[in-house]
Amino acid sequence: MTSKPDRVVLIGVAGDSGCGKSTFLRRLADLFGEDMMTVICLDDYHSLDRKQRKEVGVTALNPKANNFDLMYEQIKALKEGKSIEKPIYNHETGMIDPPETVHPNNIVVIEGLHPMYDERVRSLLDFSVYLDIDDEVKIAWKIQRDMAERGHTYEDVLAAINSRRPDFEAYIDPQKQYADVVIQILPTKLIPNDTERKVLRVRLVQKEGVEGFEPAYLFDEGSTIDWIPCGRKLTCSYPGIRLFYGPDTYYGHPVSVLEVDGQFDRLDEVIYIENHLSNLSTKYYGELTELLLKHREYPGSANGSGLFQVLVGLKMRATYEKLTSPDAMLAAKAGSN
Repeated sequence: MTSKPDRVVLIGVAGDSGCGKSTFLRRLADLFGEDMMTVICLDDYHSLDRKQRKEVGVTALNPKANNFDLMYEQIKALKEGKSIEKPIYNHETGMIDPPETVHPNNIVVIEGLHPMYDERVRSLLDFSVYLDIDDEVKIAWKIQRDMAERGHTYEDVLAAINSRRPDFEAYIDPQKQYADVVIQILPTKLIPNDTERKVLRVRLVQKEGVEGFEPAYLFDEGSTIDWIPCGRKLTCSYPGIRLFYGPDTYYGHPVSVLEVDGQFDRLDEVIYIENHLSNLSTKYYGELTELLLKHREYPGSANGSGLFQVLVGLKMRATYEKLTSPDAMLAAKAGSN
């Protein structure tokens, strides 16, 4: 970044490790362009290195192992257009390395375990998403990955998950109540007693009443819709595909929920679904499908997680454009005078 942006828009991406944050960030980079966006991994604000955490007996998920005062000061400085000296947590060595200079950018994304944990940091966010993976799916994925790629035993994998669970439930999971949108990855309802977790049901929980954010909907805003698309227009092998849309409440907030259960056999046919969705914040006909097709190799592209990650990215772009519009900038200037 050479020139200082007029307005820094701050986005929070929260969730447990292995829940798809890196794929989502790649999709955001496709939308905004890498030059426009700086990503800060909040692991860099660990106050204890790996050895110290072991000695004290805390996990990285525990707030005691993180420096929230420094996190708040530095994120606030970036949002005010100032450069910072950010610490670096080295995942290879487990040590804290010397800091690096980070300059403000048009969009700053803070991602990791705790973007919405500290109330002060949370209040700085312009848009936030929580990636929420159901326990059964998480275990199935972790077992497939760690046993196949890393040679771990089933018992090792379960023990690792269980050792993190109390801290996850206490400090990470509750953050989803503060998110503007939550992407939930759940077991399918289309296959009885499914254990493979290859077919997924994905829900997009969109908070109502968020300034500058209009939830996407299917067919008719505010209605409750259960839809099985026409098999001639959408190729689906067993067990088929089902969509749902309707109002709900989530942690006491009114929300709109979109759901896709099943997977797409042909990504180009997603245009048929895109046609029936409204409030997508696309710039032209078919943009959502085009963005999905651009990186069909990304995990989740063939199911609702890819679709909803792209949709949330489009919503973030719309928020960015609203906040940086000339009218919004004038209003912000008038408010600070």
